[in-house]
Amino acid sequence: HEDFAGHKGTIGPGDLQWMTAGRGIVHSEMPVKADKPAHGLQLWINLPRSQKMCEPQYQELLDNQIPRAQPSEGVTIKVIAGESQGVSSKIYTRTPTMYLDFKMKKGEKIEQQIPKSYTGFLYVLSGKVYVGDDGFEGEAHHTLTLTEDGAEVVRLETKNEDAHFVLIAGEPLGEPIVQHGPFVMNSKEEIYKTFVDYQYGQNGFERAHKWQSSISQQ
Repeated sequence: HEDFAGHKGTIGPGDLQWMTAGRGIVHSEMPVKADKPAHGLQLWINLPRSQKMCEPQYQELLDNQIPRAQPSEGVTIKVIAGESQGVSSKIYTRTPTMYLDFKMKKGEKIEQQIPKSYTGFLYVLSGKVYVGDDGFEGEAHHTLTLTEDGAEVVRLETKNEDAHFVLIAGEPLGEPIVQHGPFVMNSKEEIYKTFVDYQYGQNGFERAHKWQSSISQQ
């Protein structure tokens, strides 16, 4: 990663980058040459109207710096954002967000607390996980959305195989969303203004046209 605000970093297996675009940022992401394919997850989180013009921010944690909860020998939870089992994330989020990375051995059960006002989903990377009182099955590369009935506890279970999945949830903003290209604002007028700001290098994009990424030229 490299951006025009001067942030730069290289991540490896299990590491984390958390970038906040705010009023605007131009950045470059390039894969590092490796002998094995790289797999990663990218999540975009909308900022509330009051935070959209904040200064850009970049946070990076290596795998061994990410807090973990281990409620049992067969369950490990990386707390990327939010809280789980009394363990809190080190990442600062501008919107209430929960991002948990679960690894569960077969034959395990766990209950995860989620704030009542949140909505969310699970994405399964490998294996199978059974969710809720009815045991809805989630298998690899599938998404399960959590119901909006205000439940504060999600029951998670594995049966005959290990499972690796993420649980992602957050506080709904309740604001209009208008998106065009990489820009997300609250109205068409704001989107038009953002394009003008980018084209003329103003209001946060002063460095956009002169900046050149060094990693994209390697």
